[in-house]
Amino acid sequence: MSLKPRLSVAQPDLSPRDVDVAEWLSWGPRRLSVTESIAEFAGAIDESRGLNVYITETLERAMAQAERSDERIKSGRGRPLEGLPLAVKDNYCTIGIPTTAGSRILGGFVPPYESHITQRLFDAGAVVLGKTNMDEFGMGSSTENSAYGPTLNPRGLALGFKDYVPGGSSGGSAAAVAANLALASVATDTGGSIRQPASFCGVVGFKPTYGACSRWGIIAYASSLDQAGVLTKTVLDAAILMDVMVCEDPNDSTSIRHDFGGFEKSLSKNIRGFKVGIPRQLRGMTISSDLEGVWKELENRTKKAGGEIVLVDLPTISYALPAYYIVALAEASSNLARYDGVRYGHRTKSAVDIVELYEKSRAEGFGEETKKRILMGTYCLSSGYYDQYYARAQKVRKKLYMEFMAAFEEVDFLSWPTAPTPAFKFGSHENDPVSMYLEDVFTVPVNLAGLPAISLPIFLASNRMPMGGQLIGRPLGDADVLAVANQIMAA
Repeated sequence: MSLKPRLSVAQPDLSPRDVDVAEWLSWGPRRLSVTESIAEFAGAIDESRGLNVYITETLERAMAQAERSDERIKSGRGRPLEGLPLAVKDNYCTIGIPTTAGSRILGGFVPPYESHITQRLFDAGAVVLGKTNMDEFGMGSSTENSAYGPTLNPRGLALGFKDYVPGGSSGGSAAAVAANLALASVATDTGGSIRQPASFCGVVGFKPTYGACSRWGIIAYASSLDQAGVLTKTVLDAAILMDVMVCEDPNDSTSIRHDFGGFEKSLSKNIRGFKVGIPRQLRGMTISSDLEGVWKELENRTKKAGGEIVLVDLPTISYALPAYYIVALAEASSNLARYDGVRYGHRTKSAVDIVELYEKSRAEGFGEETKKRILMGTYCLSSGYYDQYYARAQKVRKKLYMEFMAAFEEVDFLSWPTAPTPAFKFGSHENDPVSMYLEDVFTVPVNLAGLPAISLPIFLASNRMPMGGQLIGRPLGDADVLAVANQIMAA
């Protein structure tokens, strides 16, 4: 498939860092070579290391990829994403590139295989600039839990705030896009890990239907909740990347066989008269004037885009957060049992027997938040407590899903804010972990039900920091979510 222009660019003097994916694919390789463009990104990354966006930079590899892309473009063999400068969250396994998941316990681990998603992106011509910072194993909402230190919020820095978080767990991925240190980033969303940092950093974050993207080669946090997705500057950019990423994978038993119909093509549809449901149970959760501003902006833009607002009931949604944390932590305690210091990653140097090897390797390798979540998850699965916690949480999950399906009989989409607050300061929730978990109150219901959702940057808080609003669709309704989100952003 050859490279084809998508639109004309009225400002030819722009740096390749200042445009979006669609513009760059249209004009970037014609104005500058891919090699020259990657060199500009490399210079910017070097000057911005204080943001702590990347755990591992792969600039030498990127230059080699860029040279091959230039040869392909010159010979007319350009692929759909030829030369696209991309960041990859550090929980995607990548051949020859260290993959840490933000944890000391995977220090020195270099995967011998490539994740399904990154392989598809590289086969389409994308160039990897580096692996982005994240909360350890995806466990966090601020990137403060990374073994490699926190990432700074570039929007905050632009406003003179030096101590604001970028969100999490994909904080490095969102910051890379917001700071123009990559044109887009591939990340994962377990309970809002794409959408919440997208809200905090003022970019677009899209999580597809569970199973639309393969999880093969992604380091697991909670297998029934994890899903690959993207952080981009525009809805069009998200659609372009999803056209490459969405595909059935025989290596992933949860992968879906479905014809989504083409995401970029779907954006040309002008959908009118659609109904957007606002849950009564969430609309009453107005804890600040900033949050009320997001609600009103969502409602106004929906109407301007040709939609109708309808109040719906989701009675069980108030139980979604505790149910999510029980399910997620139980699955995490099982998934993280494999990190024992024997096969790969960190191994203690002071063990005298096999039991001590396990204990000390895990104690030294895992961070405090991860240890806490493993302990809570193991407790929920332990004899005598399984039915009381895990089984009951799964019943809540099923009931919530059925309520979502009932709501979709009345409306076409659902909508509410992405996060209850704008970005907060480092250490704000240090002494109150429950308040940190509450940052996910608007995102986790979507993951429990496996629905497609997108966070759109639509509002500025009183301190001028961005806040996002979500559009949520039916299972497998990803193309329609992107199409209507595009209309809402244009409203």
